[in-house]
Amino acid sequence: MAILTYPVTLKTGSDYASATKLIDIRSFPDLGGAPEQVETTTLSDGARTYIAGIQDQQALEFTANFDKTDFMSINAITTETTFWLEFGTGGSGGVFTWKGTAMAYVNGAGVNEVVEMTVVCTPSTPITLYSSN
Repeated sequence: MAILTYPVTLKTGSDYASATKLIDIRSFPDLGGAPEQVETTTLSDGARTYIAGIQDQQALEFTANFDKTDFMSINAITTETTFWLEFGTGGSGGVFTWKGTAMAYVNGAGVNEVVEMTVVCTPSTPITLYSSN
């Protein structure tokens, strides 16, 4: 079954039950990445061979409308925080979680455009699908 990008909510909090919305987001990034390819080729192989290595996990960049209060509150996050990305009302479409830090910067813009900001979350733990069980 497919789900929509409405509603998707970025939250923070030490546990999901008490997490609160950090900001309204316009877009979210890939939640993970391909594993590194570790070469296992020997001199008797006719082609290069590999095994999957460690999963590559880049900074997570969320786009949001610029709001001075939101911008300041994100940049005030100076310690590791738990993030929750909630799909659907009450997480009915799934909830992903990770720990990390965050910062925000204002994006460039042109004539008659909405001023946006990018929220960069640097994960310090793997991104996992949350299960309340």
